[in-house]
Amino acid sequence: MTRVGQPVHRITGVSLVDGTVADVTVENGIVTAVDPATASVDPTDAPVGPATAPVGPASAGVDPAGAAGEAGGDGDLSLPGWLLLSATTEPHAHLDKAFSWRGCEQTYGDLRAAIASWCAYAETVTGEDVYRRARRALSAYLANGCTTVRTHADILPGPEPLRGIEAMTRLRDEVRELMDVQVAVLIPEGTPEPLIAGAIALGVDVLGGCPHLCADPVAETTCLLDLAERFGLPVDLHTDEQLGTDVLSIRELCRQVRARGLRQRVIASHCVSLGSLEPEQLADVIAEVRAAGIGIVSLPITNLYLQGREHARFRPRGLPALRALLDAGVDVAAGGDNLRDPFNPMGRADPFETASLLITAGHLDAASALATVTDGGRTALGLPQGGPAVGACANFVAVRADSLTDALAGPGDARIVVHNGRLVSRTVVDRQTALTTSVARPR
Repeated sequence: MTRVGQPVHRITGVSLVDGTVADVTVENGIVTAVDPATASVDPTDAPVGPATAPVGPASAGVDPAGAAGEAGGDGDLSLPGWLLLSATTEPHAHLDKAFSWRGCEQTYGDLRAAIASWCAYAETVTGEDVYRRARRALSAYLANGCTTVRTHADILPGPEPLRGIEAMTRLRDEVRELMDVQVAVLIPEGTPEPLIAGAIALGVDVLGGCPHLCADPVAETTCLLDLAERFGLPVDLHTDEQLGTDVLSIRELCRQVRARGLRQRVIASHCVSLGSLEPEQLADVIAEVRAAGIGIVSLPITNLYLQGREHARFRPRGLPALRALLDAGVDVAAGGDNLRDPFNPMGRADPFETASLLITAGHLDAASALATVTDGGRTALGLPQGGPAVGACANFVAVRADSLTDALAGPGDARIVVHNGRLVSRTVVDRQTALTTSVARPR
């Protein structure tokens, strides 16, 4: 039986999104063949395995005895009745804030209220606190099938302002064999340059900031892009996280990216105000985004929570114009953003939850929604594609589901996760109800 931590060489009898049943061959972390399954299996008769406890956030990586895929020798996974997808991606997280809701002032409010609550808590945060909560979050992401995470990390108040950055880069390095983690330093307005240089010296991967919240968004955009050019780092900016269209800092970002030749190195996250533009103005802005080669990251769960509270009726969605962006050929990814902190007290660390929200609130179809949390996320982060396709990285999540919509609709508790050809997580769930057993049938 292939155990967690071991390489995977062959996955047999698994279903693909197009409905075909296939055998997938992996060599050195790359998919080398996807062939029709050698044996016909009725998915409804395929066993999931003996009852075991689910692998939760605290125990992701545990290899439960007798779990699904046990047939065959080392390196083999037999998965009849399972759907094989590309491993999911979280292109925008805040792991330094994850699971801090219980410790903060629990104010259900808008963005400004969330910032105030977090800033008060951040005064007391230690590096070990950041490390512990972030590691818990990564464990949950991994168990859910997410093997790629970009996390923003604050320069914190107090005598050791880089303590959170240090914790995040240390954690990133510790888990690099299990998942890909990128750390973006979130630079507040007016941060002294020596402090920024210190964060970069710790090995951050990306520069981030929030120009739209600054007194002079143009000056802040210029400052952040100057730093990116000087240090040779990609840029991922929180952009126009408001429903009003009085601040459209994305236009200045597009202008400067084109002038500087930073094409395909810049991400604009949130972009909520794009969903409030009139069609003609939206078309103009989208043309600028496409010309600049900027990727857009939508963050539905947090922006649905934060935005629109000031509207007594007809509350608008806190989402950019997703369909229009996709139809125009803009690279669009989606993430969960915050996880049980003042900016969002909910969340499962599950990109399938994000995709589901894009269907219900963003009116995308299932295939488009899935792409934003798989291929779209990897494109945004500058990574090669993964999934069950010849030549792709062997990064998979297998879900006990009959179809893509079934996989995205429910929690999909039973999951098997492969990263670069290595089994990194297996979750098996035993669920029994009186409706599925012979117990207590009504007369």
